[in-house]
Amino acid sequence: MQRLTVAGRLLITALILAAIYFGFKYIGGVDLLKKLAPKNNTEQAADSPSMPSGSSESEDQASTESTASTDTEATDEAGSRPTFSYSPPAPENGKLKGVVELGASGFNSFIITVDPQKNWKLDKSEFGNSLVLENMATDQDIREGLKKYIAQMLNFGVAGRDIHFVVSSGAVKAENTQKIIKALKSLNYVVNTVTPEQEGKLALRSVLPKDFESNAFVVDIGSGNTKISWKEGGKTSALESYGAKYFQNGDDDSKVYNEVKAKAAEIPSANRKTCFIIGGVPFELAKEVRKGKERYTVLNAPSAYKSTEAKTKAGVNIYKAIADGTNCNQFVFDWDANFTIGYLLTL
Repeated sequence: MQRLTVAGRLLITALILAAIYFGFKYIGGVDLLKKLAPKNNTEQAADSPSMPSGSSESEDQASTESTASTDTEATDEAGSRPTFSYSPPAPENGKLKGVVELGASGFNSFIITVDPQKNWKLDKSEFGNSLVLENMATDQDIREGLKKYIAQMLNFGVAGRDIHFVVSSGAVKAENTQKIIKALKSLNYVVNTVTPEQEGKLALRSVLPKDFESNAFVVDIGSGNTKISWKEGGKTSALESYGAKYFQNGDDDSKVYNEVKAKAAEIPSANRKTCFIIGGVPFELAKEVRKGKERYTVLNAPSAYKSTEAKTKAGVNIYKAIADGTNCNQFVFDWDANFTIGYLLTL
């Protein structure tokens, strides 16, 4: 080895190293080294369940569960909303009749088809029409306004003799109402006035289906007063209390609540399963939750309604008093009924 040149020594060393390498590879040493070596990130992700991969899976699952939960809540929220699917019998061989309510806040008009069995359906309605009450200083103004109003019903097909006028108990003392009554009489129309008790009974006649007479009651929350009515043993009973504009007289919310609650407590327990409710404030509450063009809308609980409008707040206070006084949890608003339609059904 001492006689070898430097180049020779390097060559021999290279050959020895090459022999060692190939021999080691032959018996699997390199593969063993690879297995012992730390794996890179790509191999870790492919070969083993790592934390990032597991976290991603958890996030996906959580996202899926969250979405499912949201969908379920949305479905539950929409699906849990109660409905009232009753369908009243349709009139057969009926005729058109019209009625106009002279209310404390304006005119409400209704055109119905009614048959001899008193089955009826609503063909046209207008709520809160105050055009006849406004900007009419003289008797002649009122007469002309009434003629135009009546003409709309005549054009719809209602015969003149089948158009009726009813003054609500809350509006009968109003000065403008007395002027309108006088003008209608000059046009040869009969104007019918009703007491609160009569109004409550007429509301029940139009609102309460026969199938519910033994387990339901009726509430009409008007501006001037509220009417509560029910049937027991074939007899109709009706009570009156504050209307939704009680705040204008300085009446306290708690005072009104307590009186209305006490009145509602007089309803027989058997009649408290369902309340059919109508009136201006219930109309506003029903608009918030109505589905399509359904005739009957189940109202939310009183606590669900928040309003800054004075009349609506007062009406909700009355609604709450009735709910608390009866423990009734199904208040059904009827989009078609009105106490004046009850009057038509008595003719």
